[in-house]
Amino acid sequence: MNKLSVAVIAIAVFTLTAFKPSASKLISKDAHISFFSHTAVEDITANNYKVVSTLNPTTGDIVYSVPMQSFEFDKALMQKHYNSSKFLDTKKYPKAKFTGKISDLASVDFTKDGSYEADITGNLTIKDKTNPINEKATITVKDGKVSLNTKMNLALGDYGITFSGGKPSTNIAKEIAVTVKAIYQQE
Repeated sequence: MNKLSVAVIAIAVFTLTAFKPSASKLISKDAHISFFSHTAVEDITANNYKVVSTLNPTTGDIVYSVPMQSFEFDKALMQKHYNSSKFLDTKKYPKAKFTGKISDLASVDFTKDGSYEADITGNLTIKDKTNPINEKATITVKDGKVSLNTKMNLALGDYGITFSGGKPSTNIAKEIAVTVKAIYQQE
């Protein structure tokens, strides 16, 4: 091989390895969201393991798509009330969506194992009502896998979640505790 061919190949290899694109989007196809409501009448817990989320480690962009009918309850009657047109109306509003970002992205090193506290900001839409969200999250990087965990409280009235007549129920708290857990993989 002549010297020119070797030089061209060396430059091509250097260019491809030195300027390879940064980490692509990460995806979680089975993120877990749970909520808990406590009142004097009863406690209600629901779990949803069918949440899809994407995380872009380069930009910090995060999206969650939540199929609302996939929440599972201990009692069938709770699930029926939750999905009904008098409460969440999941036929009319089948998904909730969070679109946001890690606002302090520099505090997270996606290339190094560790646990990082991060601020997440964005907008949550439930039943066509959108509200800003600003919460703390723990992002863990271990053996190349990324997980995100957070807890927050949501006021149901902020999203138009009431029973018929617009009255809150005595069976469910006005504010519920929400837990989000996602484990991401390369898309």
